[in-house]
This record gives sequence, structure tokens and C-alpha cells, in this order.
Amino acid sequence: MPLSRRDFTARTVIAGAGVALTGTVGALATAPGALAADDSTRRDEHGRPCEPGYGPLLADPAGLLALPAGFSYRVITHSGVTTLDSGESTPSNHDGTAAFEGHRGVTLLVNNHELKGKRADWAHPVPLTEGLVYDPAAAGGCTVVEVRRGGEVAEWVGIAGTSTNCAGGATPWDTWLTCEETEDLAGKNGMTKDHGYVFEVDPHDRRANRDPKPVKAFGRYAHEAVVIDPRHGHAYLTEDASGPNGLLYRWTPPSGFRHGRGKLRTLAADAGVLAAAKCFDSAGRFVDDLSRATKTGTVYGVDWVTVPDRDARTVPVRKQFGEGAVTRARKLEGMWWADGGTYFVSSYAREESPGAAHDGQVWFYDPKRRTIRLTVVLGVNADPAQDGSFDGPDNITVSPYGGLVIAEDGSGLQHLFGATESGRTYPLARNELNMGTAEEPEYSEFTGVCFSPDGRTLFANIQDPGIMLAITGPWRRAH
Repeated sequence: MPLSRRDFTARTVIAGAGVALTGTVGALATAPGALAADDSTRRDEHGRPCEPGYGPLLADPAGLLALPAGFSYRVITHSGVTTLDSGESTPSNHDGTAAFEGHRGVTLLVNNHELKGKRADWAHPVPLTEGLVYDPAAAGGCTVVEVRRGGEVAEWVGIAGTSTNCAGGATPWDTWLTCEETEDLAGKNGMTKDHGYVFEVDPHDRRANRDPKPVKAFGRYAHEAVVIDPRHGHAYLTEDASGPNGLLYRWTPPSGFRHGRGKLRTLAADAGVLAAAKCFDSAGRFVDDLSRATKTGTVYGVDWVTVPDRDARTVPVRKQFGEGAVTRARKLEGMWWADGGTYFVSSYAREESPGAAHDGQVWFYDPKRRTIRLTVVLGVNADPAQDGSFDGPDNITVSPYGGLVIAEDGSGLQHLFGATESGRTYPLARNELNMGTAEEPEYSEFTGVCFSPDGRTLFANIQDPGIMLAITGPWRRAH
């Protein structure tokens, strides 16, 4: 049922008041050009505003990761250096990651490897472990990393033979959904099977991952991330695509379906309803692209338009809608479920988008009110080579210490940065692994940001060459 203007107006009044709850982010903003809906800050005994975060980043003598004083890191996996339990190299191009609680103090991490195309194109593809292969021609997949209480690390393949495993999402039943950010059909780029699907990986049970099957009910497109509404069972999914820009999707389960481990692979290809978001403002006017919003606190109503052909064998899903049918956004990226809804990212907007240019947005979708609210806008970063500004948010997580932690995939310097509940940002880490030259430095993006189940360790990846890091220190609320 479409959301009426009266319903939307009533819900906008509530949603516009903010969505900040304990351990979450309300109105977020960062310089340059950011617009905060709430600029309140903590003050010291002299009435001066306290700087958020943990202080300045200190250069790393090892040339890998700059951190605030008191923090330290440990390399967990390193492509071409560490090995799997089979003796083969840790695959490269680390991306989306989630952490799960294992037995006896073990932390289990599922790590995507964003490897597109033929295996021969990559020095360290995901090994083709017997029984875990979808398409033997594809290089990507996931590994499961086991970090034991004593510090020992083991790693094995969770799924192989998939392509361009970018982000994904943890499920309420403690599995990982890995997303293929590609639309390659069999016969393209050397593939022998169709790609562009979501697959489920169980970090607790290796046998459950045998004979991988795509969750075709979620559609075939350039998947980025996915979250599951633990109450209603809906899946929300982002699409990182252009020409035209990608879409935000919702999958509604069929009547009587109950989620659980292994249940998604039992679904028919046309099970449930896959739909794309259509947004409108408080005056009932259609919003064609999320780049139209320029101020934090902006609230749009959301209707859901059914996808005509979710397997998209002839026409990509995002091209199946006529003008005025759905709302688009450039580089719809990371998602995280919290506060009874989902945060999701649009990394930037430029000439491919009809609205204002920006270097990142974070939105919050409230399924109860059927609204999205803009919680962060990053202004265009005029000098990405200079420290102090951020651009290109990608993977995100909600911190147990309040606010968000965001992985940067922008230009120039690359950071992990935080955003407090009062709307202020701060640096948390900086990649110092220069893959370019002194004259023309080049730094890989951060990916896979997530906290350990006990909240004591922040895990994050440097995508290229593929390094998983565990960051510890004096965590606290970063005001």
C-alpha cells in the first residue's frame, strides 16, 4: 500500500526530531561543507568544546597504520604472506567482513575477497576447495578467519568460485551473506555460470557451505551490501552501479517463510517480492535521486515498486524502470542494521547524478515509519592529499561506544573515521602503506570495518594487497 501524504507528514515530524539512541548515531556531519542537524558538544571545565575522538594520529614506524596514542594493531592475515590451513596463500583484495562469537573465546571472521573475472588474472585467488566451489572459472569468494584467545590464527575457505565479493551483511542467525558486485553472465569474462547473486556462508559449520547455491530470490545485479530485519524478515540491499545510478531494494519473504541457517538456499528463484525504493518529499513530490538532498535531517517517504524481472537476463534490473518510477543514488555502498532500521551509504555524487555534488551521504531507513533520513553529508573534499578531511564513505558499522565507524574509499589519504552522536567526526586510523611513489603516493581503501562480539577489538582491512588488522586500545565514548 502506498504511503499517503498525510501519513508521511505525520511520520516526518517524528523522524525529523532525530533517531539517536544509546550506542547509535543521530545527526552526523563532517567538514568541509557539512551541515549538521545537531552541533552540541561536550565541554571541559573551562567551557571549551572538547575535541571528539582519541587525539591525533601518530605515524607508524612500520609504515602501515597510524593510530592515536595508546592504540595498537596486529596483522591477522596478509595476502601473499599468511597461509590457509591448506597451505595456500591468503587470497588478496580483502573487502566486507563480519565478526561472530565462536566457542571458548574464539572470534570467527568471514572475509570477502573482491576478485573480479578470471582466476588467471590474480596472483592470489580464493583456492578451489573441493565441495565449496560455485564456478571454477571465478577468482573470488570468502575465507573464514579463526582468532583464538591465545592469539593463534587459522584461516580456511568458506566459499570459492564467486566473483567480485564486495560487501554483504551478517544475519540475525549468525551467518554471513556475501554479495557479488557484478552482472557477468555465463560466457562473459571467462565465467561458466551466471553471477551477480548473494550467497550464504556459515562460519560455524563448514559442512553447511558445501554445494554453494545463490539466493536468486534476492535478484541478480551489482550487489553491494545486505541487512536482514530481525523482526519482519525483510532483506534490504544496496546496488553499486551507474549508467543509470543504482537502487535501494527490499525483499519481502513469502507468507509462512521462517528465516534460519540454510533456509535461504531452499527458496525458489521467484520467492517473495523484490522491490526498489521510490522516494518523495513532504509535499508529495517525487525524488529522482538522493543527491537532491543537501541538508542533514532531510526526510523522504518511501514506497516500494516491484522489480519486473529480478534475474535480469536481458535487461539489468536498474534499467527496467521508466523515468519517475524509482529513486536512484550513486555508489550505494555499506549498510548496518541498528535502532530498528538500517543505515546505508551513498559514497559520492558528481556529474552522473542530477543533484548537488557531495563526497558522501549516510541515510537511515526506518521501516516502521517508511522514511529515510539523511544523517550525514560530506562536502566535496577540495584536497584529498591533505590530512584532516574525509571523503568516500564505504563500509560502516555502528560502534558499541556510540556513533558510527566508517571506512574511507575516497581519493588521496585513506582513513577509518568516527562520527559521534552529536554530529562531529574524528580520525581513528590512517593507511600509511604507500603503494605508489614518494612523488605520487597511492593508498588503498579501508574495508570490512566491524567490532569483535565483546567490543574490545575493531577489525578492518586494507583492501590492496589484502591485510586484515585487529585494532585495540582505550576505547570509550568519543563524545
